[in-house]
This record gives sequence, C-alpha cells and structure tokens, in this order.
Amino acid sequence: MADGTTLPSSPVPTSEVAGHPLARGSQPADVARPARQKPSWAMIGVFLLLATAAFIYAQAFLMPVVLAFLLAITFTPVRRAANRLRIPSGVTAALVVVGLLAGLVATVAAISAPLTGYIEDAPYLIQEAEGKVRSLSQTVSSVAEAGEKIEEVTRDADAPTKVEVAEPGVAGKVAGIAPFILAQTVLTLVLLFFILASGDMFAEKIVHSIGRFKDKRRAVRIIRDIETKLAHYFFTITVINAGLGAAIGIAMWAMGMPHPYLFAVFAFVFNFIPYVGAIAGVLLATLIGIVTFDQIGTAFLAGFIYFALTSFEGQFVTPYAVGRSLKLNTVVVFIAVAFWGWMWSVIGMLVAMPILIAVRAFSEHIPQLRGFGDFLSARHAEEDHGAGERQPAG
Repeated sequence: MADGTTLPSSPVPTSEVAGHPLARGSQPADVARPARQKPSWAMIGVFLLLATAAFIYAQAFLMPVVLAFLLAITFTPVRRAANRLRIPSGVTAALVVVGLLAGLVATVAAISAPLTGYIEDAPYLIQEAEGKVRSLSQTVSSVAEAGEKIEEVTRDADAPTKVEVAEPGVAGKVAGIAPFILAQTVLTLVLLFFILASGDMFAEKIVHSIGRFKDKRRAVRIIRDIETKLAHYFFTITVINAGLGAAIGIAMWAMGMPHPYLFAVFAFVFNFIPYVGAIAGVLLATLIGIVTFDQIGTAFLAGFIYFALTSFEGQFVTPYAVGRSLKLNTVVVFIAVAFWGWMWSVIGMLVAMPILIAVRAFSEHIPQLRGFGDFLSARHAEEDHGAGERQPAG
C-alpha cells in the first residue's frame, strides 16, 4: 500500500468475518437473529396443572414456607424502621416472633376451655338445634318422620349383615392433628425469624441475579410495591378485624350469648377469609343461639346481628380504609379462596387474598401483564393506575 504497510497474504476465516459486527447486517435475518419461540397455551396449561399438583403434594412443606414469607413481607417495614433506629435485624426478628407467639398462646389459652366444651358437645348441640328447627314447620316434621320410618325399615332389613365401626369423636380428631399443627406453627415462626434477621438479603440476591440495569430497577420497584401493599393490607385488615371482633363480642354479650369473647375471637380470625369467614360466623352464631335461647326468633336475631355487622364492615369500612389500589375483583377473590381452600384448607383461604395482591402488584410493572392485572382489580380500580401514574417499565 502507499503508506508502506502490507496486508497479510493469508485469507481471513469466514467465521471471523461473519462474526464481525459490521458484517451482521449482510446475513439473512433468520441466521442473525433466531426467532424466539413463544410458549403455547398447551404448555402453559400443562405447567399450571403440574404446579397445582406440586402445591397439593408438598402442602405440608409449602404451607408454612408461604405463610412465613408473607408474614416477613408484612413486617419488613417494621424491621426497616427499627434499622433506622440502629436496632439490629436479629433483635427485631426476635421481638416480632415472640410477640406473635405470645399472642397465639394467649388466644388459645382464652378460647381453649369453651371451645373444647363446644367440640365435645357438638353432636348433642346439633341434635338439639335440629329438634328446635323441626318444630317450626309441621310439614318438615312429617317428612322427617317418614324418612325416619323408611330408615328404620331399611335398618331392620340390613340388621343381620350390618357391622358398626366406632369412629373417634371430634375431640379425638382434633387431638390427632394437634402435633401436625404445632409442627407447622414452629416451622413458620422459625423461618420467619431467619427471613427477618437476614434483612434485605433475599431482595438483594434477586436484584443481583438480574443482568440489565433497567431490569434491576424494575425488580426493585416490584419488590417495594409488593412489600408496601401487603404491609398496608395486613395492617389495615388487622385493625378492622379487631374492631369488628370487639363490636360482635359486645353485641353477643348484650344479647346474653354464652362466651361472648369467643365470638369476638372468631370474628377477628374468620374475617381474614373473604366471604367464607363471614358466612361461617353467621352460621355459628345462629347455631349457638338456637341452642341457647328458647325462642327461635331470638336465636336468629344473633345470626342477623352478626351478619349486619360484617356486612357494614365489608361494604363501608374496608373499601374506605383499603382504597382502590388494593381492591380486587370479587368473583376472582371468591374463586381464589375456593381454589386455595381446596388445596390447603384453612391456611389456603388465609393466603389467597395476599397472593392475589402480590400477583396484581407484580402485573402492574410488566407491560405484557398489565391487562391481567386490570382483570384482577375491582371495577374502576384501574383508573388509579392509569398512564399518568404508571411508571414506564423501561
């Protein structure tokens, strides 16, 4: 060349030329950028079925783990506030666990005696309530008598071959599952202590494992949003349920119901389960009222008062306190409660609402899932997360 430099005589390998950035534009599109395969609906359906089967099969392990993480997310703002006051995370975690354990022990000790009596007398109480209800309608009594006669005839015909097997009572069944409940409680509290004592380790690990900077920022926003919404939900619902329990306890005491504080505790715990908890409380108050009072009208009044207080709380207090940002589609909530209750019984119904809140908060930060997040929200709730308030996902 004119400047005195010489080019190598050996030809440059084709692979190096093809790999050069300037040479990529000359390659066919299908070679330069292979098409990304999107998961089909069949693959998504198979994944959901396998995930459901795994949640059911491993429920003894997953229930305390999920519950511990939800509690840890709820108490994360408390831990951070304590850290700002130079209180170590381990000390805060110990105080939270000890406080939860003390509250649980005090509640069990307060309700164990009357609850044990109700459990042992459950067959008698049900028979007595059934007898009082039958006396209301002569038609129902006639049908019941006819059914009993048919049952007696059938029993007499099958008497030579019928074998009765004694089954354990309700108290025996409760005593049988008590060790399992105790083990689950201990596992939940121990795991909760370690999660809170570790500080922000899990959040830092999640952010560190993500490659691009804008994805790291999005992950931080998602984690903080989920923590804020779950902490706000649990704190608000706990305060509301405490007030509802106190109101129901006072109302039952004024009516002369036995053990009114028992109804207060039940109302506090049951109201964490949307819809199903209120229905169970109304039925329980009505049943005990039928057994307690001689007049059926007074008994049904107890159930009506329970229903009126829970309805007022559900229609006016909770929507105002929770706000639109946490309100969810009522149909979706009911289906979620039924689904998680089918998988994990009472614990599943307790965690159904927090899981929905977390899923919705996650969907609000992913452009491809914002439609799904709007579907999970209540009517007009998506207006609070419109274009003016949503941060660009980057």
